[in-house]
Amino acid sequence: MTPHTAPRIAFAVAAVALVTVAVAMTSCGEKSEDSVSADSKPLDLALDFFVNPDHAGIYTGIDQGFFERAGLEVTPRVPSDPSAPIKEVAAGRADLAISYEPEVLLAREQGLDVIAVAALVDEPLTSLITLPDSGVTKPSDLQGKTVATAGIPYQSDYLATILSEAGVDSGSVEEVSVGFNLLPAILGGQADAILGGFRNVEGVDLALRGENPVVQPVNQLGVPTYDELVLVARESDLEERTEELSLFIAALRKGTAAAVADPAAAARVILANGEGLDPDLTRAEIEATLPLLAEDPKERFGEMSADEWQLFASWMAENGLIADVPPTEELFTNQLLP
Repeated sequence: MTPHTAPRIAFAVAAVALVTVAVAMTSCGEKSEDSVSADSKPLDLALDFFVNPDHAGIYTGIDQGFFERAGLEVTPRVPSDPSAPIKEVAAGRADLAISYEPEVLLAREQGLDVIAVAALVDEPLTSLITLPDSGVTKPSDLQGKTVATAGIPYQSDYLATILSEAGVDSGSVEEVSVGFNLLPAILGGQADAILGGFRNVEGVDLALRGENPVVQPVNQLGVPTYDELVLVARESDLEERTEELSLFIAALRKGTAAAVADPAAAARVILANGEGLDPDLTRAEIEATLPLLAEDPKERFGEMSADEWQLFASWMAENGLIADVPPTEELFTNQLLP
């Protein structure tokens, strides 16, 4: 994997799950104009990964008819390759995609025609996760330990920053890439810590197993804060499609509020649309995720901070992940927010 093809791994606890979803979606990855009513506009949404609690606002919005009443027929698509959604948007094969702030910066570095139009989760979910038996409760305890990552290059830079902030010699810490197998790595003793799992997924899973994990989001350990999940559109389409995209975000806001108001219903709709999800784990993840999706009364729904994006872009440039720090207006816009 390269920085430009880094996949989302937070919800993949086994490669089999990814293969199952990918195969299931090959028959429904195309837009179906016949299924769209005459007065509705089709909108193809490329998800970041298979259906999970991060998508509660989307599926609740569909289930309760918020998108339909906005004149939109929304079709979410699970990617066979988690790196594909942002490229699908850039190529015009999807109208919108869910992606990540680091991926937007990497895509712009490549010259892709994409821009973030709303934040879905406006803080990091990626965390350093340890178990009591490891003896690691804080980054300074990582001296001489093994940390498993998913092999995504900027996760290595997260680790380097965390170790530097804690005064730990990076040469004393072994980093192992385990791909999708973060949970097996920590549960099987292959690693003393994992970096790349999400606090609302792997953290919840380990807690539900009774493992008492210590979960520390990376922005609490020295990595600048960033928007974990963002909605991405083609920049060249913004002027022509302002109304359509604004209607989508407004309907998503309603769907998210409805999900937050009724977690049990949100869990039911995710379980109904997901493939092979564990009901108890999904309900626990929903409880952990909905507060992260909830609208901050001090901000507009989906609002992104220029200062935070600038700081994170500077961090990426300092670590050689991108060559230059682009103007924030090339990375995101808040103009479509309700």
